[in-house]
Amino acid sequence: MSKQRALLLDTLRGLALVNMMAYHATWDFIYLAGRNPAWYSESWGYYWQQGICWTFILLSGFCWPLGRNHLRHGLTVFGCGLVVMAVTLIAEPEAAVWWGVLSLLGGAALLLIPLEPVFRRIPGAVGAAASMLCFALTRHAYWGSVGIRGFFSVALPDWLYQNKLTAYLGFPEPGFVSTDYFPLLPWMFLFFAGYFLHRLLWEQVKGSQLLRFSCPPLTWLGQRSLVLYMFHQPVIYGAMTALFWLGVFG
Repeated sequence: MSKQRALLLDTLRGLALVNMMAYHATWDFIYLAGRNPAWYSESWGYYWQQGICWTFILLSGFCWPLGRNHLRHGLTVFGCGLVVMAVTLIAEPEAAVWWGVLSLLGGAALLLIPLEPVFRRIPGAVGAAASMLCFALTRHAYWGSVGIRGFFSVALPDWLYQNKLTAYLGFPEPGFVSTDYFPLLPWMFLFFAGYFLHRLLWEQVKGSQLLRFSCPPLTWLGQRSLVLYMFHQPVIYGAMTALFWLGVFG
């Protein structure tokens, strides 16, 4: 299996991509129609969006050890995140993306390069559990505290929350708004959890037939996920705008 591509991972990535496209198409429809249904703006829409992002982030961390040039990959993904940020700032400043999921995936991939010699000394199960604990502890850094709600909470100092650069770390300035926001804290720990899950599971599954499972359309999408991520939203938004202009949606 080491010389063969794990098609199951591509298929799962393709499934997540289709799910994300459906989510963004729903968002575009709601935005263009001027509607705000409760199911989307409250719990169900939130859980849908979070499920998609968790899948992408965990998969990216899991696949990191399978990559060959981590520096080039990390810089490419991070650079694509900067492109998304720049384009949205120009096209729709009121709905700009500051530090979206691509910025997170690229930054986490780059951080793993110096951290990996240390991480390799940590058993996979311990590392995965510790990463998820750190994720839970820093989950609310955006709101000014660390801890686990309902158990304990420690307020963070105000001086951490300065500008757009500190926002990337997880400490956004007052009044910060982004339509897609995934800072390093807490999300890099979810990426690290994926890395440790690979360490924990890969030796047991790398020779199995399960990893060869493929749904060709989804596998094809998953193998081109970065390109499709970059272009799917303009295409969907443009098509949706045209349909509204033509009166298809009334």
